[in-house]
Amino acid sequence: MAQTQMALDSLDFDATVALAEKVAPHVDILEIGTPCIKHNGIELLKTLRAKFPKNKILVDLKTMDAGYYEAEPFYKAGADICTVLGTADLGTIKGVVDVANKYGKEAQVDLINVADKAARTKEAAKLGAHIIGVHTGLDQQAAGQTPFADLGLVASLNTGLKISVAGGVKPATVAQVKDAGADIIVAGAAIYGAADPAAAAAEITALARGGNSGGGVFGWLKKLFS
Repeated sequence: MAQTQMALDSLDFDATVALAEKVAPHVDILEIGTPCIKHNGIELLKTLRAKFPKNKILVDLKTMDAGYYEAEPFYKAGADICTVLGTADLGTIKGVVDVANKYGKEAQVDLINVADKAARTKEAAKLGAHIIGVHTGLDQQAAGQTPFADLGLVASLNTGLKISVAGGVKPATVAQVKDAGADIIVAGAAIYGAADPAAAAAEITALARGGNSGGGVFGWLKKLFS
């Protein structure tokens, strides 16, 4: 069974809160995306923390320097997970890990644009990171890339880190991602771009938890090849 995470990517404060209200009952983790947190700041985190005490909240800081200093205010304000770039210096990654541990929270290392993902995953594990993020960015998705090969590589390392997967995940591919070793399945456009975001979130979560809301194997295959 995998957890599900909804990426909140809008720059509009009120629209972000409104979308979170629709999807929060149907996902485990609410993610404040990087553009969203840059534009709206820590007040958005505080608002979501107060409104949704049952959900974990990830703040996608993508920290590149001054890890401890940058992440601490967000953990203080209620973040459960903050992200640090895998391309950052090991000292920066350790800073985010250390401050996460101070508050009893988690640090996620994002492998986006990391050249040697196996080596950096092993290093992150040695530093005590809690989650490794297999992440195919929007620009990479536009070029036709997917996270599946990287997910297989990272899962094969057996580091003990939880694995988060993001990058074009939709209902048709949830089972594939889960079976390949994902502990956290991140969906963005598949939810916020749906006619009914709450229903889309519920469907993805049901699939991630081992259920089947898509009409059995034949329904899954139909979605996969549609």
